[in-house]
Amino acid sequence: MTSIIIRKCSMEDLPILQEVSIETFSDTFKDQNSPENMKAYLEKAYDTKKLDMELSNTSSQFFFIYLKEELAGYLKVNTDDAQSEEMDDESLEIERIYVRSKFQKQGLGKFLMNKAIEIAAELNKKVIWLGVWEKNQNAIAFYSKNGFVKTGSHSFYMGDEEQVDYILAKTLE
Repeated sequence: MTSIIIRKCSMEDLPILQEVSIETFSDTFKDQNSPENMKAYLEKAYDTKKLDMELSNTSSQFFFIYLKEELAGYLKVNTDDAQSEEMDDESLEIERIYVRSKFQKQGLGKFLMNKAIEIAAELNKKVIWLGVWEKNQNAIAFYSKNGFVKTGSHSFYMGDEEQVDYILAKTLE
């Protein structure tokens, strides 16, 4: 059995969280976006002060996933006013779920998804939702396979380019 560990992040994790956030976002989206827009987005989204505020927010939680003691990816979930869209108090958002390139296709995304569902259940949430770029077919397929359905869309800005994110949701039993 492969050793997989999921650990909640703390303030001490900020530097490595920033590093893995930039790495995974870049690897996922750099081929479909201009270098200028990627740079602008990464500098804004993963700024040290911004990540510090997110880690400090009691309505947000970050988790690292390790495979054989090596950091393989991370998860960010939000509740209440930390959600990136206005949702009711029975909702939990998966804002980020990223697995480093060399660890993909090993089922780690499913472990992170299950962690988010476990947190939602502990908090008595009825719905788990997320935004996913309309052109990210791999992610859309993954979420669909895991019971998420499209319920809407919203704008997402990559630098100065407006893109469309689908809102996908899953009702919990």
